[in-house]
Amino acid sequence: MKTRPTGNVPDVTVGKLLHRGGLRSVHLQATSLASIGLCIGLWIRAKTVDQDERGNAERRALFVGLWPPMFWLIGESVGRYEPGGPR
Repeated sequence: MKTRPTGNVPDVTVGKLLHRGGLRSVHLQATSLASIGLCIGLWIRAKTVDQDERGNAERRALFVGLWPPMFWLIGESVGRYEPGGPR
């Protein structure tokens, strides 16, 4: 059950603001998939650098690997405001 805010609190969410700004869920889902590719590319590149720099390169790949679920979930919240999206 969806509850409405009481008083003078505006019903504004990040998903609604991004949707108003022109961003659609498909954009964020594509960004999520692209960040998976970037993570894999960085991880493969980490295997080609020398041993002294490998730790930093692997940490960079792991950091980018945290992005896909974030972009996907933001895309889901934006999708709620699209026509035909889940309510």
